[in-house]
Amino acid sequence: MGVRGLAEILADAARGIFPPSDGSVTVVPQPSEREAGVLSFSAHAVIFTDEDPGWVHRTLAAVPSDPLAAPLCPPFLTAFAERTGRVVNNIDLLTVAHRLPGEPPLPLVRVDDREHPRVVRALRYREDVRVFSADGGVLVLGRGVAGRWEAAVEVDPQARGRGLGRALATAARHLLPEGDVIWAQQAPGNATSVRAFQAAGYKPVGAETLLVVGRP
Repeated sequence: MGVRGLAEILADAARGIFPPSDGSVTVVPQPSEREAGVLSFSAHAVIFTDEDPGWVHRTLAAVPSDPLAAPLCPPFLTAFAERTGRVVNNIDLLTVAHRLPGEPPLPLVRVDDREHPRVVRALRYREDVRVFSADGGVLVLGRGVAGRWEAAVEVDPQARGRGLGRALATAARHLLPEGDVIWAQQAPGNATSVRAFQAAGYKPVGAETLLVVGRP
């Protein structure tokens, strides 16, 4: 994989070009001081960290589990967190979708209040944050890991079961700059969110966990 960084690996994955499924682990530098973690594809893991790659491989080799599962196993993630002074965030399903032309499928209102709870949280993990409200829900866009565009949606309890999550996830695809793709993470146990994003055309790419500074 040469000297490619995480941004290039992600760009390839968005096009359906993945690292070799040979059970190996690639270590690349962190895209920024904020971002360290593990991205697991089919039989290949990419660990983005500024730590010594030799330490990463030695620690993985000592994990008492299937080598293919070791990068996302608790023993390695715990050691990784202790080594970096960070906290392991959720292990999420990572999905991606391409831009759609035209207008979003539902009316949206831009939220410019920087104290809005969704804005405050998004600013911890993303830059260029843009928040849109709809009747019964919220859509958040921003540049996250390695500068990629990321989407997150939130549906009010009373508005659930009406397809709003799918509509918000679809709207994110219409709001992208020309030529970009949109990424989204879903907790695997949140089946409602997983189904909503897949119904909106987001395709699974792999599993990802971020190591963050302070509380997730």
